[in-house]
Amino acid sequence: MISSLVACGGYKQKGNATPSVEDFNYSVDKFADVEILRYRVPDFEKLSLKQKEMIYYLSQAAIEGRDILYDQNNKHNLSIRRTLEAVYENYKGDRNAEPFQQLTTYLKRVWMANGIHHHYSEDKFTPAFSAAYFAETVKSIDPAKLPVQQGETADQLIARISPVIFDPTVYPKRTNQADGVDLILTSANNYYEGVTQKEAEDFYAKMKNPNDSTPISYGLNSKLMKVNGKIVEKTYKVGGMYTEALSRVVGWLEKAAAVAENDQQRDIINTLISFNRTGDLKTFDEYCIKWVQDLTSQVDFVNGFTENYADPLGLKASWESIVNFKNVEATKRTEIISSNAQWFEDNSPVDKNFKKEKVKGVSAKVITVAMLGGDCYPPTPIGINLPNANWIRAEYGSKSVTIENITEAYDQVAMGNGFNEEFMWSDEERNRAKEYASLTNNLHTDLHECLGHGSGKLLPGTDPNSLKAYDSTIEEARADLFGLYYMGDPKLVELGLLPSNEAFKAEYYQFLMNGMMTQLTRIKPGKNIEEAHMRNRQLIANWVYENGKADKVVEFRVRDGKTFVVVNDYNKVRTLFGKLLAEIQRIKSTGDFNGGRDLVEKYAVKVNPDLHKEVLARYEKLNLAPYKGFVNPVYTLVTDKKGKIKDVTVSYTENFVDQNLRYSREYSKLPNYN
Repeated sequence: MISSLVACGGYKQKGNATPSVEDFNYSVDKFADVEILRYRVPDFEKLSLKQKEMIYYLSQAAIEGRDILYDQNNKHNLSIRRTLEAVYENYKGDRNAEPFQQLTTYLKRVWMANGIHHHYSEDKFTPAFSAAYFAETVKSIDPAKLPVQQGETADQLIARISPVIFDPTVYPKRTNQADGVDLILTSANNYYEGVTQKEAEDFYAKMKNPNDSTPISYGLNSKLMKVNGKIVEKTYKVGGMYTEALSRVVGWLEKAAAVAENDQQRDIINTLISFNRTGDLKTFDEYCIKWVQDLTSQVDFVNGFTENYADPLGLKASWESIVNFKNVEATKRTEIISSNAQWFEDNSPVDKNFKKEKVKGVSAKVITVAMLGGDCYPPTPIGINLPNANWIRAEYGSKSVTIENITEAYDQVAMGNGFNEEFMWSDEERNRAKEYASLTNNLHTDLHECLGHGSGKLLPGTDPNSLKAYDSTIEEARADLFGLYYMGDPKLVELGLLPSNEAFKAEYYQFLMNGMMTQLTRIKPGKNIEEAHMRNRQLIANWVYENGKADKVVEFRVRDGKTFVVVNDYNKVRTLFGKLLAEIQRIKSTGDFNGGRDLVEKYAVKVNPDLHKEVLARYEKLNLAPYKGFVNPVYTLVTDKKGKIKDVTVSYTENFVDQNLRYSREYSKLPNYN
């Protein structure tokens, strides 16, 4: 698809009040396989001045880490993005010509993915414009505007980055999880350089003490590389790797600490500042413990090196940030869930040896996100459960959030788009989805984040990294299954979380339809499934389908040449969810690498090519984008004549192109290579 130079749709904001759902234009732009959305920030104007000010400072800190993620995803990303941006802003030739439009679309895809690899499939983008056209546009620009290295010419810059962009054999996969290959040497990310998978695994294995009950997250905030033949770590910290960005992050965090809601929150921020200054992972654990225990502050945040999905070994964390505040009314449902956490743990179908005897510190809330950054921008999760360290979760608990203003945006753009009419079997499923799906989707996220990730335990002596490349898929399947199993429990109706014993069927049907069929709209023909969440969903759906075949619990039916998923017995589906949950918890608790690998490779990876072809053809007719990303609102400090802050306003008028160009101008301090 040729992308328009102008963002589609706009929003005329009146005053500083939150716009209503009816008045808000959620869709901003469409290109390639992506639709860019806006999200509202309801009730921001009701916060206190200190809370608004804190959100402003935390939002600045969130954006300052943007370039870190680009560099983590691939060492050439910053040079490529900066070159493309220079062309976009300065090219004087025919900007309406098809090659320039194709270059613009490519740049938007780079912004969406924080680099040259697709954010979901992990495959490198294929440019529609030619290498010759790229060279022509770059050479037409003043070299002073290009990201050339010291002493480098425009021709040398082109020679350096063109193979990375155009040669399909150079860095083809950002994070490779294929079985039987060296996962580091075949991955394009920048967490490792000059080392093999075995060398990396041996390096960290030597650090670990099997008798340490409170192990640090080895390798979380560093790049592992060879220097003069010796393997060393380059730590992410002020004064170390990424210092140019982290020093600015720290500066904004210091401002946020000065307006913290309470002493506990101020201590949390100061501990995070200390971690950024020292890179000490013991300090990171202290920060995580303090953060998970803060249940009173209305404004909250995630900032820093957090999730390890992008590392094929599951060790190193990508940079991300979310700034948010509690949705007090919607949080009432998650408080019901967390207050009954022990009941859910005790009644799980899991072997008692793998259950927590006492569930500690499980808290959950529904949040309104105010700013997205790093690995949460432009694509963002709808729920989060942290911290990730198993021993901290066991001793101090976990904090879970459901991001309801993001799910609101998804729901609003999905209304009337024809998807349910095309892929659901009958009006019965469609009517059930219309009545219950928004509620059950949010509730499943609540259960997934709060109870799923917070459930179960590792047996003593089990290495938290024992599942290696399969850990993320197994962990997401464990959390999804916990939520799915309890979605069908009458306890949820008893607790007032579901309105009837029929509602859960909406989530069961959509989950199975998505896992067995419709998520294939995100996969290119001939490709396998790589992303952990997609693997998790196919694993669960295919396992239930195969293990319920004898009773036709779930089946494929063909009508008018179209394939549909049909659920014949929802109660038996729930029983199968419980059986698979028990097995996956066993794999997790015991660190059974072979068991995890067998499940994932058998059910989660391979794609039925005929079904895939059919699904893609049917989806294409709907003219829908399978992926969604977001633009952030813009916060502005309002001061009096003496410079004293008297308010913080929020606006929703910035489009995708302008926002990313502004971020690159104002928040891009890292060198081209790290």
